[in-house]
Amino acid sequence: MPLVNFTNLDFEDIKSTLKEYLKANSNFTDYDFEGSNLSSIIDVLAYNTYITSYNANMVANEVFIDSATLRENVIALARNIGYTPRSRKAATTAISFFVDTTNIQPRPATLTLRRGTVAASQSAFGTSGGSFCILDDITVPVVNGIATFDEVTVYEGTLVEKNFTYSARNPNQKFVLPNAGVDTDLIRVLVKNNESSTASVKYAMQDNLFYVGSQSRIYYLQEVADERYEIFFGDGVFGKKLEDYNYVTVRYLTCNGDAGNGLNQLSFNGRITYVRDGNEYTVTTGISLLTTEFSSRGGDSIEAVESVRKYAPKIYSTQNRAVTAEDYEILIPSKIYPDTESISVFGGEELVPPQYGKVFISIKPRYGDFLPNLIKDSIKTKLKKFAIAGIVPEILDLKYLYIEVSSKVYYNTNLAPSPAEVSSIVGTNAGKYAESTELNRYGARFKYSKFLKIIDDSHDSVTSNITLINMRRDLRVVPNTIAEYQIGFGNRFHVMSQDGYNIKSSAFRVFGIADPVYLGDVPDSDGLTGTLFLFSLPNVGSLNPTVVRSSVGSIDYVNGIITINAINITAGMEKDGQQTIEIQATPLSNDVVGLQDLYLQLDTSNSTFEMVPDEIASGIDPSASTYVVSSSYANGNLVRLGGASDASPNTQAATTTTTTNSSFSGTNAGSTTSTGGYGTSGSSGGSSGGGY
Repeated sequence: MPLVNFTNLDFEDIKSTLKEYLKANSNFTDYDFEGSNLSSIIDVLAYNTYITSYNANMVANEVFIDSATLRENVIALARNIGYTPRSRKAATTAISFFVDTTNIQPRPATLTLRRGTVAASQSAFGTSGGSFCILDDITVPVVNGIATFDEVTVYEGTLVEKNFTYSARNPNQKFVLPNAGVDTDLIRVLVKNNESSTASVKYAMQDNLFYVGSQSRIYYLQEVADERYEIFFGDGVFGKKLEDYNYVTVRYLTCNGDAGNGLNQLSFNGRITYVRDGNEYTVTTGISLLTTEFSSRGGDSIEAVESVRKYAPKIYSTQNRAVTAEDYEILIPSKIYPDTESISVFGGEELVPPQYGKVFISIKPRYGDFLPNLIKDSIKTKLKKFAIAGIVPEILDLKYLYIEVSSKVYYNTNLAPSPAEVSSIVGTNAGKYAESTELNRYGARFKYSKFLKIIDDSHDSVTSNITLINMRRDLRVVPNTIAEYQIGFGNRFHVMSQDGYNIKSSAFRVFGIADPVYLGDVPDSDGLTGTLFLFSLPNVGSLNPTVVRSSVGSIDYVNGIITINAINITAGMEKDGQQTIEIQATPLSNDVVGLQDLYLQLDTSNSTFEMVPDEIASGIDPSASTYVVSSSYANGNLVRLGGASDASPNTQAATTTTTTNSSFSGTNAGSTTSTGGYGTSGSSGGSSGGGY
């Protein structure tokens, strides 16, 4: 019997195969394989075969980037397709201080803060503390005896210098940085003719071969074993080749990555000097306390293996070019802004009306909700070397689309420990779904049937549920300013009544109207569009509205867009320091989609879960004679609670006049404010009056 079964890699299977082979051999016809010494030999053979098979499988796995487990193998495979993983990133902050030179006579004209460590955070990382460095010397003038170092950017970590001498006789010479935790963005490479030379030339890092000539002073970088980095230079064709005895100086920063974030209590630990008569002196007195502009931020760990597996093939597919929306969605989080949690990119041609020649980018950062303007500008600058000519990137501010649910949960009273306990379990499970990756991202979809199942499966006592879905967006307004507003939901509205009041808003105040007002709508005859109006109520629970101003705007039920004409809103609901109007609508489909730049979230804080005894299942009313059903189309109050209803009327006149509204419309899911004193939300800086 030949050994032909090569798929049995389990120890017992291998052992059984060996036994069957030997039994088929006439020389072993009478052997007892279970009780003889031959059994031990078979065990050894099976174990050896098993180990060999396991090692062969592991070696085969390490050949492919999808299955490789060792970091050095994943990095090597990524290197083959031109992908360099992100290094560790140093946290940064800005410090300010001054130096009083009164005690220095004669008084120096300038003071220089030397590169290297300038500040320390005691006990930041256990007993060792943390240090902050600058990469280059900073020289400032002395004015009236005071030298001011204002908003100096410092990096968490330690500045290290490593020197190499190039030898043309050593073809295998490698320039490997011996430290782990290097921030590759902060590497400085200087090359001198030889060690005794005084003049040096700075070399720039290059990650591709575009625009590289034979005399280009560049270096390349790649990750090697143990999270170390190797620097190598050109060969005389792609980059200038080093010459014999060239002296290479590499200055780099080793940092603690994300462990360096959140530090703000820093003390001076640097070296300040001045020059007099050709001699250098160190300043030891007159140095003020440090002022930290903000807590250190931006630190990040080295790119994980899982991220390399994900992005390396995708980057290869883009060929380092930003042409399609998918290219932007790959390049930005992998190469330009690693702190991207979620990203949405769409072309201007998708808007109504279209805006040709533009690509719109919306980014949810890993920390916080909005990108600072400085980071927006940095992203657009870095995109220039990837994007094609004639395409202008526009970075939009984050816009939230909230889902609110109102659920009546039916339960069997015989199985429920208590209504409150079951309700708590339902709320907890809803919260877990709200925090899941199915939501909280661009392009997310609220799955109605799945959410109903989550409620039904929360406890054995739950028999069913009737759940109503509403959408909400928050419109930020500019108080005491005549402005036009537009806000999009990205989903079609359900017209519950041709009589109107299909949308609901929180209370706000308008110049010239004494009472707080709410936003209402009345559909046109076709039910596709409608007109907005303002109304007041004697109380929020009243069903007797009084229209106080008609035709204040329009509503597009099909595209889910609300447009408010020029209006002077004096007060709304204060949220995060902004005057806000909450606007609610019922979606046509209970499966709500986060379209384009809308970031979908399930707002459990504004959702309700009402426990209703199931009298049929509980045996209270088995014949259902008195069973009361819950409506699936309930509309409730005409307005939302909260807002400016308790605020005093504002009679201040408008300080700014309206300008032409340049907002998106049609299928766009954004919002905008157009005023004389503010830009539109479609600009890179965003509008202070847009929705969010």
